[in-house]
Amino acid sequence: MQQRSVVRVGASLIVASLALTACGSRSNDEGGGSGTTTKTAKIGVIAPLSGDLSALGLGIQHSVELAVKQANDSNAIPGWKLEVDAKDDEAKPDVGKNAATSLSSDKDVIGVVGTLNSSVALQVQPVLAPKNIVQVSPANTNPSLTAGAAWQTDPKRAYPTYFRTCTTDAIQGPVAARYLFEKAKITKVATIHDKKAYGQGLVGTFAAEFKKLGGQVVAAETINPDDSNYQAVISAVKPSAPQAVYYGGEYPNAGPLSQQMKAAGLKVPLMGGDGIYDPKYIALGGKTSEGDLATSVGAPVEALPSAQKFVTDYNAAGFKDPYAAYGGYSFDAANAIIAALKVSLKDAKDVESARKATVDELSKVKFDGVTGAVAFDQYGDTTSKVLTVYKVASGKWATVETATFTG
Repeated sequence: MQQRSVVRVGASLIVASLALTACGSRSNDEGGGSGTTTKTAKIGVIAPLSGDLSALGLGIQHSVELAVKQANDSNAIPGWKLEVDAKDDEAKPDVGKNAATSLSSDKDVIGVVGTLNSSVALQVQPVLAPKNIVQVSPANTNPSLTAGAAWQTDPKRAYPTYFRTCTTDAIQGPVAARYLFEKAKITKVATIHDKKAYGQGLVGTFAAEFKKLGGQVVAAETINPDDSNYQAVISAVKPSAPQAVYYGGEYPNAGPLSQQMKAAGLKVPLMGGDGIYDPKYIALGGKTSEGDLATSVGAPVEALPSAQKFVTDYNAAGFKDPYAAYGGYSFDAANAIIAALKVSLKDAKDVESARKATVDELSKVKFDGVTGAVAFDQYGDTTSKVLTVYKVASGKWATVETATFTG
C-alpha cells in the first residue's frame, strides 16, 4: 500500500539522520544546520483485519494511516515522525489482549486507536492502562468501558487512559426504542442478543427505555455467537407475536437470523445497532432484509460538510478498502491523539516519558473533526450524542432520520 511505503521511507530517513548525527553533528552545527535528530513515536491500531469484520477493521486502520501521513507531511510535531503499527485482533478478546501486550512492550508506542468490539476492549484496557498508553476507540459502545460495571447507578471512570469518539449504547439503545415506539408505533417487541458485552448491553438499554415508554418486551432470548441455525430461538419468540425483533449483536449472525425468522413466518422487521449497519448484513439477509432497521453512531459521513475533505483525501490515497462505518471516527481518534502529542512530545526526550502527559492532554482535546466537534467528558466519552436510524430500502441502507439525543 502507498501508506506503508511512506512509512518505510520515513524509517530509512530516520536511520540516515541518526547516522549523520553520530558522525557529523558538529560539522552540521558549524555549517548552520540544526544538528537535531528525528525521533519516532508509534500509534498502534487494534482491530479485526481478517475475518467477517475485516471491512470495518481495515477502514479503521487506513483512516489512522491517513491521519498519520497528513501529520508527518505537515510536520505537525517538530522533531518527531509518527508511524502506524496495526495489529489484527480477529474480533477475539484473547487475540486482542495479545495484540495489546505486543504494543505495550514497544517503548515507541504512545497511543492506540481501537478496538472495534467492546468485548475485545475489555481485555485490551487493563493491558494498556498500566503503561499509560492512551486508547481511543472509534467504535466501542458498551457504557461500562468508561463508567464501570455499575454505570447506571454508580458511574466511575474505569481507566483514565481510555477514550472514545463514538457515542454509547446508553444512548443508542434508547434511540432505537423511541423510534420503534413513537415513530413506527410498535408496542410489542422481542429481544435477542448474542451474549457478548456489546449485544447484551445494547439490548439492556433498549429494553429499559422501551418499557419506560409503555411498550412490552414479550420475549427475551439469546443465541450463541457460533450458531448458524436459529430455528429454536425463532420457535421460542414466534408465539409471543412481536411486532418487531430487536437484536443485540453483529451482522454475521443478524443477517441469517432475519432471513430465517421471516422464512419461518415471523415476518416482522429486525432492528439492531451499529453492529448490523453494514452492506454485508443485507447480503446475508437477502431480499427478506427489506424493511429491517439499524441505528449507528453519528450522521452519515457522506452527508457531513465537515467530512468532505476526509472522503476526498481517503479516496485519493488509493486504499483498496473503504473507510466503512468507522473511518471518520477513526480519523478523528487518531487526530485526537496527535493533538495531545503536539504538547506531550514537544520537550520529551523519549516516548515512555511522555505517555502520562499524553493521557492528561487528551482529556483537554477539543477540535472540529470529520464527525463534528471532538471533545471528551469526565469519563472519556465523546460529548457528541448524534445517532442515525437507517432502514433497508431497495437493497441498500437508507437514512430515516438523524437526531441529537437529549436525556
